[in-house]
Amino acid sequence: MSQHIQIYDTTLRDGSQGEGVSFTVAAKLRVAEMLDQFGVDYIEGGWPGSNPRDMAFFEEVRKLELKHAKIAAFGSTRRASLAAADDPQIKLLLEADTPVVTIFGKTWLLHVTEILRTTPEENLAMIEDSVRYLVENGREVIYDAEHFFDGYSDNPEYAMQTLDAAHRGGASNLTLCDTNGGKLVSQISEMTAAVRARFPDMPVGVHCHNDSGLGVAVSLAGVESGASLVQGTMNGYGERNGNANLTTIIPNLVLKMDRELNCGDRLEKLRDLSLFVTEMANCTHDTKAPFVGTSAFAHKGGVHADASAKVKHSYEHIEPELVGNRTRVLVSDMSGRSSVMMKAREIGVDLDHRSPELKDFLQQLKDLEFRGYEFEAADASFKLLLARFLQGRKPGFELVGYRVMVSNQAATGRIVSEATVQVRIDGETHHTVAEATGPVDALAHALGKAIAPVFPEVMDLELIDYKVRILESQHGTDAIIRVQIETRDNRSGESWGTVGASDNIIEATWEALVDAVEYRLLQNES
Repeated sequence: MSQHIQIYDTTLRDGSQGEGVSFTVAAKLRVAEMLDQFGVDYIEGGWPGSNPRDMAFFEEVRKLELKHAKIAAFGSTRRASLAAADDPQIKLLLEADTPVVTIFGKTWLLHVTEILRTTPEENLAMIEDSVRYLVENGREVIYDAEHFFDGYSDNPEYAMQTLDAAHRGGASNLTLCDTNGGKLVSQISEMTAAVRARFPDMPVGVHCHNDSGLGVAVSLAGVESGASLVQGTMNGYGERNGNANLTTIIPNLVLKMDRELNCGDRLEKLRDLSLFVTEMANCTHDTKAPFVGTSAFAHKGGVHADASAKVKHSYEHIEPELVGNRTRVLVSDMSGRSSVMMKAREIGVDLDHRSPELKDFLQQLKDLEFRGYEFEAADASFKLLLARFLQGRKPGFELVGYRVMVSNQAATGRIVSEATVQVRIDGETHHTVAEATGPVDALAHALGKAIAPVFPEVMDLELIDYKVRILESQHGTDAIIRVQIETRDNRSGESWGTVGASDNIIEATWEALVDAVEYRLLQNES
């Protein structure tokens, strides 16, 4: 029987200390619910008393009907000068009214003597007293041995004595922390094994940081050496370089190491969870993240795409669907026939590899890429390109002309953009004007108003992202501008990417906007 591993999620506490990460109380509660549904064992909600947001969270989280996870409050051992019962921080931990309290203490003598400025003996008493008092008050106590691996490297016997103190106090788990994130895999393995040998009947955990880029690796090494609890954060959020990333650790434990996890049968929800936490943290999702990133199973090189089309696992270490992801084929000037055929199938277009049109299409694609177009994030533009070139699709409307003006109204301090668009649909000319703060928004509104009488569905479209990149042409001096936009259909919830390229930013924007609208019209035809 494989070893059962508990997952301790500290996204809402340690993760929130990461630069750029921000959770509202409402967001923290929603994340807690999602983590519970996913099946994590512990959710560390925050540090009572450190800020009003954490206090509000602990008050509100009691109202949630969590099915699986236990909520943990986080704090430190008592002060050197106080009894545990009199320590304000200990009192706040109890007032948080959580079933679990995670309390950290000092392992490294450097911190004992230079940071706490107390004696080694008093530090041991602080650990034991604090743990015992919390246990006597009905709490399950997880003891975080802060800087354990640094402390063990400095003085192995004293580091072990701090664990002895927590054990005597009644801790349910001894978690070894690589707080500075500086240890190597071999060091974590050796030291974790030493702790397991000293405490053969005591559950041991690991809490690792990513300062050396090894947060995941050392966490897995800890498990291989006998740890049965892993602490980490979703998406690796955390201070400095972040914490060990649970979205990488969890699938490795289940799929590569054959460990049993309570969330192991919900792996197909992992990517959705990762994206949800990203949204709640007000961050941008890491496209390169292992397992859950958009690029995790993306193939760009023609050789790779061809090989994976023949034998999928030749370039994919797992089935993407196991973690809620999918295979993607990136179409670029590196693409061959196999790449284009796979991409076409992905978006519902069947191609014959023997077709002479395919060769011509590939050449056109490479020419467009050379001129500044890029279709990796512009599936909609690529599908339109296929439909126009191989299926002879005609545009839904014809441009007569457009004009964009920007004025600075000094009297009012307003900057106003005005766009005029003329299009022809079935021989009839439609002429509209729209005003907005920015020229892109004005142009998008004018285009929508112009064609809405014939195609009312375009009024459900919303531009949700706009990116501009300045490139260089084949001459190396002429500025080429590439515009990529993302559009959402507010009725269906679907979104898609389009691209335009020109030496004029408005023209590049127009191309991307037209493709966004044309893609919506193409959907009506399919």
